[in-house]
Amino acid sequence: SRRSASPGMKLVSVITPLYNSERFIRYALQSVLNQTHSHIELLVVDDGSPDHSADVVKSMGDPRIKVFRQDNRGPCRARNSAIARAQGDYIGFIDHDDYWAPDKLEKQVAHLESNPSVGVSYGPSAFIDEDGNRLGLYQVPQLTDVTPGLILCRNPIGNGSAPLFRREIFEAVKFMAEIDGKEEPMYFDEECRGWEDVECWFRMSVKTDWKFEGIPDCLTSYRVNSEGLSADAEKKQRSFDKGLERARLYAPEIVAEYEGAARAYHLRYLARRLVTTRDARGAVSFAHRALRSHPKLLIEEPKRTLITLGAAYALRTLPRSIYERLESVAMAEVGRSQAAQVQE
Repeated sequence: SRRSASPGMKLVSVITPLYNSERFIRYALQSVLNQTHSHIELLVVDDGSPDHSADVVKSMGDPRIKVFRQDNRGPCRARNSAIARAQGDYIGFIDHDDYWAPDKLEKQVAHLESNPSVGVSYGPSAFIDEDGNRLGLYQVPQLTDVTPGLILCRNPIGNGSAPLFRREIFEAVKFMAEIDGKEEPMYFDEECRGWEDVECWFRMSVKTDWKFEGIPDCLTSYRVNSEGLSADAEKKQRSFDKGLERARLYAPEIVAEYEGAARAYHLRYLARRLVTTRDARGAVSFAHRALRSHPKLLIEEPKRTLITLGAAYALRTLPRSIYERLESVAMAEVGRSQAAQVQE
């Protein structure tokens, strides 16, 4: 049985878009319902899902779950409509295949309550495989001194299931757009689909005085699945370029200063993703594009850049068995280094 909410406990609205989520959704939502900070509402937006995801959610029978249905418009529209409905003092998101530690909201609400200048709380995430097993690797964000330029280049939050936001920060950056003939509030820019998270964080950083600050606790498990890993890199790069153009409309000087570096970091990130999918040609191509976009990459981050280049070329030239042995050793070392930076 769940804990009852304590008097004065702040309401947290947790938002989940639902599309072909039948396999994982119960586990994700149960991790929210099991939070030690139990005063929550869980807004699940069925984005016209063709499977039985919504039936799974409804069968859970918890009164804190509210299910809404929309025609298939994508996760960006789902999040926007849910934020407009949300009643909470704080707003968080969980993707259908991720899950949270039981004390995630308790620790992040305490962090925000004790730091009134902080508008966004986040922390490291552990990577898990499709079966929910830890991979020994982490997303380790920068916890302090987050600037607009850093958000463009690094996305310090890491993934959308990690942060918790004050409601006020969303209200400060919303804009209106005409949807199906009527004006609707927008928080995530639907023109930036694929990079809408980072564009929204960037807009928050330049249009408000709220600080971004993390805590070292690893409270989110982020699932790495084959579908996500095989996503089209060129499409992701076009989303980045579109997001950068939208950001240029309201922060032209910052974008002009950082766009070369931001593009290079994003291309290098895609090169690493292509290495994981064993696309040697694509990985080498994206690594070269990164260096052409911003040659200072080799000076600013020589180790990470050279490792990316080395991995791409090794994948292209070495026998698969030798490459995979080298990769296993390297990943174990990376995991040990990352684990030393997080609290479990």
